[in-house]
Amino acid sequence: MILDLSDDASEYGRQALHAFESAGGDLLVVQAEADPGSRESLVGPVLDELGAWELDPRTDADGLEAAAALCRSAGHWALPYPLAERLATPPDLDVDGLIAVGGPRPAAAVEGLDLRWGTVDIDGRRALVTGRGPVEPGFVTELGLTPLDDAGARDIALTLVLPCWTLLGMLDRAIALTVAHVSLRKQFGQSLSSFQGVQFQLTDAEVERSGVDILAKHALWSIATDQRHAVDDALALRMSAIEAAEVVFRVCHQLHGAVGFCDETTLSWLSRYSQPLRRLPFGLSATRDHLTRTAGRRGLSGLYS
Repeated sequence: MILDLSDDASEYGRQALHAFESAGGDLLVVQAEADPGSRESLVGPVLDELGAWELDPRTDADGLEAAAALCRSAGHWALPYPLAERLATPPDLDVDGLIAVGGPRPAAAVEGLDLRWGTVDIDGRRALVTGRGPVEPGFVTELGLTPLDDAGARDIALTLVLPCWTLLGMLDRAIALTVAHVSLRKQFGQSLSSFQGVQFQLTDAEVERSGVDILAKHALWSIATDQRHAVDDALALRMSAIEAAEVVFRVCHQLHGAVGFCDETTLSWLSRYSQPLRRLPFGLSATRDHLTRTAGRRGLSGLYS
């Protein structure tokens, strides 16, 4: 089992970082929030240039790694686009993307995009999005669904794992921003980063982030090698990613102080747009319940055993 991404996938992720920065970087999400209908025109051309829609994460292991690296780079900039959902598009449905849904009120961050969407739930039931409801912060809108079939068993793991890579990119950036902040700010004549209390908090956050990094790579390997328990690994990754996000953003906000909640601070935008990823298709408690139900008495395998 090799958990590191290939050199080509890593380089693709780095090139995507630069491409998103050149297209506007942190300003992309600011502009998209002001005009949700501009999301496609802001981000679509960049993804076209990167060849995002030529990737095949379902049948090509290299394409899967490249898709994960691309999602991580998108998370770094809080890219205002449902990239993971579009990369998960199934070949047998006439849709532009596939959304994982759960609960009595399915929702997704697709407001402002004139695209055709399919959905899949944890039991493999697929549906088509035929209506949309009220809009919530983060481009989230409720979805009206028309049931389609029960053929989505092979879709579930991918639709859960790729958004976790986007969230991982957000955690990368949040910690990097906080390290830079505490290195610059001074108190009692020395930088905040020199205080042991600050170092301990940052260490806790980094341990959580690095743990998600390893689990995300394992879940990717599980999908690429068609492991029997790939859905269990995907759910375990989602559970760990949500838990890590709570720790990382709490620490980063604490160390930024009040300024961390102001729109002038990039951390504020990252934290805000991490919320849909953390609560949709289901939150921490529901993720634990699903994992308990699917793993049962058998328990987890691989890194989770």
